[in-house]
Amino acid sequence: MLLKCNSARLRLIAISIAVCGLTSPFASAAQSQASKTISVPPDSPRWELEGQAKVADYQGRKSLLLDGAAAILKDFEMRDAVIDVDVATPANRGFFGMQFRIVNDGASAEWVYLRQHKSGLPDAMQYTPVLHTGANWQIYNGPGFTGAIDIPKETWFHLRLEVTGAQAKLYVKDMDKPALVMNDLKSGVQKGQVALHVLTGATYFSNFEIRTMPDAPWERHLPPMPLGTLTKWNLSQAYDALARDLELPPSEKDAISWQDVEAEPPGFVVLYRYFDAPHLRVSFATNFSKRLEPQPGMKLVYARTTIESDRDQVKKLYIGYSDDVSVFLNGKILFRGRSAQNFRDPGFLGIVNPENDTVYLPLKKGSNELMLAVSELGGGWGFICRWADPEK
Repeated sequence: MLLKCNSARLRLIAISIAVCGLTSPFASAAQSQASKTISVPPDSPRWELEGQAKVADYQGRKSLLLDGAAAILKDFEMRDAVIDVDVATPANRGFFGMQFRIVNDGASAEWVYLRQHKSGLPDAMQYTPVLHTGANWQIYNGPGFTGAIDIPKETWFHLRLEVTGAQAKLYVKDMDKPALVMNDLKSGVQKGQVALHVLTGATYFSNFEIRTMPDAPWERHLPPMPLGTLTKWNLSQAYDALARDLELPPSEKDAISWQDVEAEPPGFVVLYRYFDAPHLRVSFATNFSKRLEPQPGMKLVYARTTIESDRDQVKKLYIGYSDDVSVFLNGKILFRGRSAQNFRDPGFLGIVNPENDTVYLPLKKGSNELMLAVSELGGGWGFICRWADPEK
């Protein structure tokens, strides 16, 4: 389902998230400074509780109980650190975990969480960056982002998050082998606050401890850019998707102040990097019969690029996108599609991959304008375009 946060300040969603950053007296002042460890009991005044959060006893332990809530560690900012916490959840379904390096009142952050209802499945746990208040779990999937793990029910188990530079590791139950290795943290934020967060599904936390570490070198581990990827694009401003005709008149196109952007490896243009995320409650989340209804609050951005062709020809283009796309070539509509949550892919999640769809482009000799109208409902806004036969 499409999920939305309940807290205006946190914006901690499965699709957006939380919190502002303050300077910590416990953070490392320099790389040479020794690490420090702090323990924060559930009833500590250092916790700022938001949403359905309270101190409670569970199986003989004093705990923080969160359900659609967050517990933010006040007056603390981390760069590199190890976070340890015990968790227990009686819920059959939910999303619980940690946010870290949270800045700008929650507009940007990193988030790693587990899904009780996905226990044992390939996406039982997931890492997503939060950009402009939007989480991007539909775009960032697979190794480094999702993984399988068995999630115990109604019993305590341990989580450890180890954050070093632009990488992180999540340990679940087994502290010797990481369950999820995040090779490249995507938000770009290097320091920020820390929070425990439960989007939904009652979860208890106890024995919270955080140990700061000297700053590790900041080294990005980017995947390669595949041959044939279209990387250079111009973006329009964001529009109300329901307030306009998707076809862009030439006079209006010429009046737009286009923004030059470049796709990030392996080819995604992640629109939340440039625009605030919409936070709408879609009508079809609980009633699939409404899946074709207009969705108020939906946003739209135009993206364009120029394709040079040495002759008249038809070329096969793979395109992945979230959530809706209309494809125009030289001003003419060629394709419209929807790859939103509850619509397609094996889990009906709207996961983006380079081969969501195929479009055949009738190119003319010389310059051709390819333009996409990309609309967003939630869960990650972006696209990727790649030639099917790059060698040709």
